[in-house]
Amino acid sequence: MSLESEADLPAEAPLPGTLPESLRAELVAFRRDLHMHPELGNQEFRTTAAIKARLEKAGLRPRVLAVGTGLVCDIGDWNSGRPALALRADIDALPIPDTKSDCPYRSTVPDRAHACGHDVHTTVVLGAGLVLADLHRQGLLPRPVRLVFQPAEEVLPGGAADAIECGVLEGVGHIIAVHCDPRVDAGRIGLRAGAITSACDRLEISLGGPGGHTARPHLTTDLVTAAARVVVDVPAIVARRIDTRAGLAVTWGRIESGHAPNVIPQHAELSGTVRCLDIEAWRQAPDVVVAAIDEVANLHRAKSEINYVRGVPPVVNDPAVTDLLRDAMTARRGAASVEGTEQSLGGEDFSWYLEHVPGAMARLGVRTPGERTVRDLHQGDFDADESAITAGVELFTAAALLDGVS
Repeated sequence: MSLESEADLPAEAPLPGTLPESLRAELVAFRRDLHMHPELGNQEFRTTAAIKARLEKAGLRPRVLAVGTGLVCDIGDWNSGRPALALRADIDALPIPDTKSDCPYRSTVPDRAHACGHDVHTTVVLGAGLVLADLHRQGLLPRPVRLVFQPAEEVLPGGAADAIECGVLEGVGHIIAVHCDPRVDAGRIGLRAGAITSACDRLEISLGGPGGHTARPHLTTDLVTAAARVVVDVPAIVARRIDTRAGLAVTWGRIESGHAPNVIPQHAELSGTVRCLDIEAWRQAPDVVVAAIDEVANLHRAKSEINYVRGVPPVVNDPAVTDLLRDAMTARRGAASVEGTEQSLGGEDFSWYLEHVPGAMARLGVRTPGERTVRDLHQGDFDADESAITAGVELFTAAALLDGVS
C-alpha cells in the first residue's frame, strides 16, 4: 500500500499537528509489525508491550490495564479543570487465516489475522498521541487527552466493559474513535449522527427429547423437525412482536443434530445472532426472543435450554461530537473529505463507552482511490491503504485542538 505524499496534503494546514514524513513512515512500519503479529482478545501481550515501549520512548507514562493487556496514556494538563478528550483504539485480531499471498507483511501467526483493521486503529491513536504530546510541549494543546488502547473488542460483550471498570473514563468528557471502512476512499471519513452500528447478541440453544425410530415419530419428540421449526418460526414470530422499524433480526449460523438417517436424535444444537438497529428494542430483545423459542419448542414437545449472551448495544453518535469530527476533518482536508454513511448491522463495543459519556465514531476510509475491488471486513484478504493512517492521525489531532465540545 502506498504512502501519501506531501503533495496530497493541503498546501496550508489550518491547524498544527500534521504528520512529519519521518513519523509517517515509522507509523506505517509499526502497523505492519502489528499486522504480522496478530493476537486474539485478552492475549495482546506483545501488542501492549510494543505500544507501551513507543509511548515511553516519547517521554509519556502509559499504564497497562489491570486485566493484563491494553493500556491508557494521559497527555496534557490534567489540573486544568477541563474534561479530557479520549481517543480509543481496539488492539485485538481475529481467529481467521491471513490469505494475502503476495503481501510482505502478512500474518506470521497461523489462523490469526488483523482482518478488521484494528492494527490501523491502534496505529492512528498511537500516532495522534505522539503528535499531541509534542504540541503539549509547545503549549498548543488546549485540553487534556487520554489515549485508550482497549483489548478484546471481538470478544462478546467486549473489552470496553473491562476498560471502563479499570477507570479509563474517569475525568473524560467525551470520547472519539474510528473504524476502518473499505467502502470509503483513503483520505476521507464517513459520519452519521445517531446510531451508526447495530446491537449484536449471541444465541446458543440446546433442544432435547427421548429420541426414537424414524418409523415412529408419533411416539417420541421429532427433534430434527423441532429444530427446523425453531430456525424458521422464531425469526417470524419475533418480527411480529417488535416494531419492524427497529430492524431486529434473528439469524442462524449453526445447526447440528443426529448421526443416522433412520434415528430420531435426542439432542440438537443451534446458534446464531440477534441484531437490532434500535437501542430500546435491543433492551426488549432477550425476553421476546427467549419466549418465542420456548413457544416453538413446547409446540413440538422439545425441552429447550437457552443461553442468551448479551453482546453490545448500538453505537449512537452524539450530534455535537459528530460535528466536532466533521469540523476536524474539514479543517484538515476540506468539506469534500466528509461523506454521510448508513447505519451498519455490525456490532461494536465502543457503544459501552457511550453509555457513560457522549462520543462519536467515524468510518475511516481505507480503500485505495480508484480501486474497484472492495476487501470486506472479517475476510482473510482484508488490507488497508496505509495513507489512511495519516488521515486518521490528523483527524484526531484536529479534534483535540478544536474547542467545539465543552
